[in-house]
Amino acid sequence: MYELQKERLKSQERYTVDDLRLIVTILRSAEGCPWDREQTHKSIIPGMIEEAYEVVEAIECENVDMLREELGDVLLQIVFHADIEREQGGFDLDDTVTDICRKMIVRHPHVFSNVDAKTSDVVLDNWDKIKAQTKHQKNLGERLDSIAKPLPALIRTQKVMRKTLKERDLPTPEVSARLSETELALGQRLAAVIGECEAAGVEAETVLRRYCDALIEAVKK
Repeated sequence: MYELQKERLKSQERYTVDDLRLIVTILRSAEGCPWDREQTHKSIIPGMIEEAYEVVEAIECENVDMLREELGDVLLQIVFHADIEREQGGFDLDDTVTDICRKMIVRHPHVFSNVDAKTSDVVLDNWDKIKAQTKHQKNLGERLDSIAKPLPALIRTQKVMRKTLKERDLPTPEVSARLSETELALGQRLAAVIGECEAAGVEAETVLRRYCDALIEAVKK
């Protein structure tokens, strides 16, 4: 069924996203790869996480060749997920592209409409307001709950703090009933340090990762 396409793909010098989509379709077909056919959205979660972190590593190392390669690996994950859903009669890659294009247009009214936003702070504030409106988030609790739970704890906590700092007359939440004494004490101390990072305008995750790298390098010497 795919013999002509396979021959063409083998002889090309440059490829497009459509070629990658075809390759994934072939891999998951009856004449493709047993491993690729067995994969599901959940089974390839580790791959998506790993590839995303490898992109971060390439950026921090300022390794352009590595970045080019790792971005390709992330793109493969996206195409793979979209193809799994296409097979199941859900959405396809074009639907995903359509959604993100629409989102970018809606979230940038200062570019695609007549809203005035001359600073990054105003842009980000508008972004949050538009996001809350389009996702029908009625209050702070719903906005905080929308922060992805699988995020690393440092990143998630800082995003929570960033959103709560924008609120006036924020009530003090009662969390002690949900935690042990040890969890409460340590959680408060960790949150305080993350709050210091937010106040200083730095990412807690980045700071701790850089400190860990420096510590390892010092021990190696």
